[in-house]
Amino acid sequence: MEREKRSVTGILSSLSLLCVLLDLQLDGFAASHAEVEGHLEMGRKLLAAGQLAEALSHYHSAVDGDPNNYLTYYKRAAVYLALGKFRSALPDLSKAIDLKADFMAARLQRGNILLKQGSTAEAKEDFEAVLASSPTNEEARAQLERLAEVDRGLEAAREAHDRQDYGGAIALLEKVIELSPWDPDVRELRSECYLHVGDLSRAVQDLKPTTKLRNDNRAAYLKLSKLHYSMGEHEESLSNVRECLKLDQDDKDCFSHYKQVKKLSRQLESAEEFVREQRYEAAIEKFEAAMKTEPQVEAYRRRAKQRICHCLSKSQQAEQAIAVCTEAHQRDPQNPLILRDRAEAHILNEEYEKAVEDFQQAKELDGENEEIKEGLERAQKLLKQSRKRDYYKILGVKRNANKQEVIKAYRKLAQQWHPDNFQSEDEKREAEKRFIDIAAAKEVLTDPEMRQKVDAGEDPLDPENQQGSGHHQQWPFEFNPFSSGNFHFKFNFN
Repeated sequence: MEREKRSVTGILSSLSLLCVLLDLQLDGFAASHAEVEGHLEMGRKLLAAGQLAEALSHYHSAVDGDPNNYLTYYKRAAVYLALGKFRSALPDLSKAIDLKADFMAARLQRGNILLKQGSTAEAKEDFEAVLASSPTNEEARAQLERLAEVDRGLEAAREAHDRQDYGGAIALLEKVIELSPWDPDVRELRSECYLHVGDLSRAVQDLKPTTKLRNDNRAAYLKLSKLHYSMGEHEESLSNVRECLKLDQDDKDCFSHYKQVKKLSRQLESAEEFVREQRYEAAIEKFEAAMKTEPQVEAYRRRAKQRICHCLSKSQQAEQAIAVCTEAHQRDPQNPLILRDRAEAHILNEEYEKAVEDFQQAKELDGENEEIKEGLERAQKLLKQSRKRDYYKILGVKRNANKQEVIKAYRKLAQQWHPDNFQSEDEKREAEKRFIDIAAAKEVLTDPEMRQKVDAGEDPLDPENQQGSGHHQQWPFEFNPFSSGNFHFKFNFN
């Protein structure tokens, strides 16, 4: 008996709770309707103001509040389209049509999206339904004509591809893609055709959008990564293979390629860091390691050779630089930087005519490069100077000789050509001339300011260069090159 009482009491309590819940739901529905209207109004205002993300948020709330209102789906679809999210718009348009089968505006909009996606059969159904409802609808009629053009063009393009007329297929697909830009199949087909004709850049341009046009398109990311890699663009290659691994970190093909690209990228980045730090020997080692890591792709060998050429030139290893730069130039004859670096090596080797020739060719390839322009002017001055008086040659030292090496060479030659060492008048006059040149060379090359002018292709002791310069080297000069001995000279420098 007690158990029956508890059972009845439980039933009454449940009924009472159910009534409360129903009251709450009814009250909530009334409030929800007002809220839906408020969200729709706010969405309309924000959409008119161009605040699309904020408008979308209100349309989400409106759909949640009234899931059976076809207009809320249609309006949200319009915002998705304005945001470029056509795939999100499509389900909303379909839902609006399900709720109201004769809603032709939604059918027309859905047909347009389907046509752009390349779903011509489904698009045709929508356009024909619009024309059945409204035979004078010009947009639907025009879209049906475009749809037929897409089908004809795609069929002809596939036939051209099958008979290996890749250029013809590319031309036909241009119009197809113009009308159906969101069709990944068509873009992949044209990308393949570009690969066959050797245009890798355009193949990449067509393939790239397909990563967004398909869900989980790991195959496209991997193919893009390999294409960029084959073009010598290791940064882009690494970026794309990482996108593949984001979709599936266990993808074996992507991970295998990632390891290869990552290793090469690290070597090249490390090498460039060494170049920035002027650690040229270390940089050369890294570039050589990169060529061993990837011996097949010519783009990386060309790049490594060019950078090794640069490092050798910068580290003043003239003979090696000229040899490597010449090989790099043969591999990449349109690269002005290789010619620039080889020209600098020629200057180090005192081959000024060759330096001028390389700088001139580099300027033809890149006429806006200030470094090349300045290098050409310097090489021309050095060539002109070498035909007159070359202070480095007078002392027999290299252009990168330090001050101690200059003084050492001067003392040796001064002893050799001291006029006291000669007896006849002719020999003495020749010795005096050589002795003065040796002393002048020593004075110029041990003076930082004058040596800088020499390295820039100027003769600081040439009266022509001193005119209007505000600087005048005091000649005649007196010198006594030896601390011992009674011989003293005073010469006029001519």
